[in-house]
Amino acid sequence: MENSHDLCCIEEEDENGRKAMTSTSYPAGASDFRLFGRQGSVHDCFGGGQAADVLLWRRRRVSIGAIVAATVSWLLFERSGLSCLSICSDILLILVVLQFLRANYAVFRNKQLQAIPELVVSEEMVNNAAASFRVKINNVLLMAHDITIGKDFKLFFKVVVCLWLMSVIGSFFSFFTLAYIGSVLSITIPALYSKYEGTVDKYCGKIHRQFSRHYKIVDESVFNRLPRNTSKDKDP
Repeated sequence: MENSHDLCCIEEEDENGRKAMTSTSYPAGASDFRLFGRQGSVHDCFGGGQAADVLLWRRRRVSIGAIVAATVSWLLFERSGLSCLSICSDILLILVVLQFLRANYAVFRNKQLQAIPELVVSEEMVNNAAASFRVKINNVLLMAHDITIGKDFKLFFKVVVCLWLMSVIGSFFSFFTLAYIGSVLSITIPALYSKYEGTVDKYCGKIHRQFSRHYKIVDESVFNRLPRNTSKDKDP
């Protein structure tokens, strides 16, 4: 029974005090199901950089700071009674006044002001970003085309359910509250999943198999009887 604890990722601290994943092992006979169909570790799925360290709480101060900043922002926008435009204007006004006072103080003390940093972007970076954005937009348009003409009824069903759920949730919470909840969950859930990875994958695999079994029954008895667009592009 002690081997079952190997389902969870083991964390160790290196010489710099940062936590690192040493290994992720699964006992024999464990389910091969991985949440979201991932192949590598959770850290690699998030890019393996500093952002992944923050999401997985390997940099605890930054993670806590992000939650505190999100909480303060939510209190300002949601509980202060002020509109978003008023708060943004007040913040910009304070920054402009502080910068003005700083510049005049530097002139009064005969100090040289720091040069304004320039944004340098290479042409190759711009071209790569534009090409990647174009591919993603084309994929979204192709997916939307398949949904509207009924080529992929399963995808159409998922989109309808997701939009309906978003509409229901949006009727109970404001945009800023949803953004705050999403920010907190995006920082806490990945860390919890990384800690209890094997257990979560095991139970999610069971749920996925049950859902797939029921969906197959509905698909065979209902969806296959619905008329579909069977037109296909003719070969030239």
